[in-house]
Amino acid sequence: SLTSSTAAIPNTPTGSPRCKHMTASVVELRAQDLNGNGGVYCPSPQADMKLWNNHPRVFIDVAHHGEGRCPYCGTVYRLKPGEVVRGGH
Repeated sequence: SLTSSTAAIPNTPTGSPRCKHMTASVVELRAQDLNGNGGVYCPSPQADMKLWNNHPRVFIDVAHHGEGRCPYCGTVYRLKPGEVVRGGH
């Protein structure tokens, strides 16, 4: 359901272990992967992150703009092409 890739993200904060390499994952989501509020939480084990050694858990709103970026590690969560969020988001 989730796919991820790695892309160089300039100007990424360097506070978490994932940021030391100045790269961040891009995680493509299906609309059904979003929670009831239209987003996901980061860090996410679906993005190949270990929860025990990452930054605090934050909500990433994906539904309103089709993607969102984690302010800690720079991971981008975006809807797969053609995915549409329904149900009031």
